[in-house]
Amino acid sequence: MGSLFDSRVTSVLDLHGRTASEAREAVRSFLSLSASRWPGSVVHIITGKGRGSVGRPVLRGAVAGMLRRELAPRIADWARDVDDGGFLVRLR
Repeated sequence: MGSLFDSRVTSVLDLHGRTASEAREAVRSFLSLSASRWPGSVVHIITGKGRGSVGRPVLRGAVAGMLRRELAPRIADWARDVDDGGFLVRLR
């Protein structure tokens, strides 16, 4: 298994414009569907950098928290993407 950054991305979820609650539900659905279709693949979740947020960035922290805790048993590895505007996730 190669580096996340060297792997071909199978699917992308763009969360721009969503609330934290909408984003959490979208991530759960996206990862569940992706894992059933492409087990072991790498997907890209785009959160953005939070420049459009009122106050501090919200989506990046919400998704990172899900990857660390709730979704950890369902994923093999994850990292922030090269631009720091999302995450690369290797599915189990």
